[in-house]
Amino acid sequence: MDFFKYIHAVGTGPKGNRDLSFDEAYDMMTQILHQSIPSEQIAAFLLGWRLKPETTEEFLGALAACDANISPRDVPNSLELGYPFDGKAKNPYIFPLVAKALKKQSLNLVITGDERQPAKGGITIKDIVSQIELASNIYYFDRADFFEKLHNLTDIRNKLGLRTGFNTIEKLPGIAKSQYAITGVFHKPYVKKYAAIFSKRYKRLALIQGNEGTPELFSKGRLWLIENDDITEHIIEPEKFGIHYKKSWEKITLEDSIQQLTNPSDEYYKLAQFNAALYLFVTEHAPTIEDAYDIIIQR
Repeated sequence: MDFFKYIHAVGTGPKGNRDLSFDEAYDMMTQILHQSIPSEQIAAFLLGWRLKPETTEEFLGALAACDANISPRDVPNSLELGYPFDGKAKNPYIFPLVAKALKKQSLNLVITGDERQPAKGGITIKDIVSQIELASNIYYFDRADFFEKLHNLTDIRNKLGLRTGFNTIEKLPGIAKSQYAITGVFHKPYVKKYAAIFSKRYKRLALIQGNEGTPELFSKGRLWLIENDDITEHIIEPEKFGIHYKKSWEKITLEDSIQQLTNPSDEYYKLAQFNAALYLFVTEHAPTIEDAYDIIIQR
């Protein structure tokens, strides 16, 4: 279809806008990924789509188009971690320490990275993995290798400088055929939308009010488990496990982040162990978070 019809659908205002069908969203995303239309039209659509805003059906069609351009690799006994591609700005990452805490449990962590995308301007997964040696149970996939077409849109997205629908659909590409996945959500209303978009891809999907939108829990928050269309909510409180981590940065540097990973404080390592317990619980290695934490600390 003529791409201008898609721009018209999202860019004519509340009275003239309309939602795209699954097939239209698939075609729209295919044209964007192949950059078969001018970059100005891509940017115009992405901005209008965000403001309309996007529907679940549109996300599903767009995600299916993305899937058609990815060749997954099978990583058994794995949990896919869905990180935002705009990075973390105020706290270090914790996944390298979490992986170490999980090695005895043979749980593999799958992460993906790329150049920084809009709009936070934080430190990215790719920044971290380029600076440290990863544990053997971390499987890192660089998007430039497994999804070059989306990687090639980085310049257009950064020139636009705003969050778009890509910030949602890129979190969980399903690159490792994992049965389990976890990603962060900021607000409760997004839980049902994320469940509708991603839950059919996994045996169990977890959503968490993680630090800076990541699947890393640093303080009290909610965890939602989605399985067979059922959503259960859990209140998670690290303080009840004797963990009292406090952040020390208004804006963290890459050097500070690496230092915390290579020489973690006692509280930060305890927090890593707690996140490892959460991941064991999510992947059904333990019936409760308490049991999972006992396994991790070998109590």
